[in-house]
Amino acid sequence: MPPKQQRGEATVELLLTSALRVYAEAGQQGFTVSAVTAASKVSLGSLYHHFGSFDGLAAALYIRCMEQLFDEMIVALQRSRTARTGVRALVQAYLRFTEEHRDAALFLHASAYSGYLAARAEQIKAAKAAKLAVIGAWMQPRMERGEILPVPGPLVEVLVMGPVAEAARRWLSDTYELDLAEVARILPESIWRSLRPERSEPCGATGTGGGGG
Repeated sequence: MPPKQQRGEATVELLLTSALRVYAEAGQQGFTVSAVTAASKVSLGSLYHHFGSFDGLAAALYIRCMEQLFDEMIVALQRSRTARTGVRALVQAYLRFTEEHRDAALFLHASAYSGYLAARAEQIKAAKAAKLAVIGAWMQPRMERGEILPVPGPLVEVLVMGPVAEAARRWLSDTYELDLAEVARILPESIWRSLRPERSEPCGATGTGGGGG
């Protein structure tokens, strides 16, 4: 790799790392271009050269954190043999990421609807869709075999990611008394039950008693 390219990649890494640290320490109000350039000691011109704008930097950081989260979930999923263990592994990996990479998880959950990401919404959407497609490719044949309830992809995301994302958001906010270990004990099986195929009742088993006479 040419030295100029190496320096460019090192600058990008420094800006992203510094931006995440600034957000973790100063919150959304303190997440400014001046704070990031001061923390990284990288010039404003260099930041704009690599990311186009501060919004571009924020979007790149969001995509980086999001892809890290999904990559850990996908690894856990692909190691699983059954539908149940796979769904549970997704949830457990999400919670583990939240605990082990708190700064990245905080940025993902707290800035998801921030204005500085709006300009790059399509880029973020495309990056997320690529990761969801991998999860969908794992689930689809299991749906076809009747191992997972056949529901549309967007609804799978709601059923699996929705509850665990809300639990993570509440834990990260520090305003709720939420024990992440207890969440990890209860939530994976609860989410699996929402995707578990319904068991058909045996013929005649209505559960209403019998007929009399």
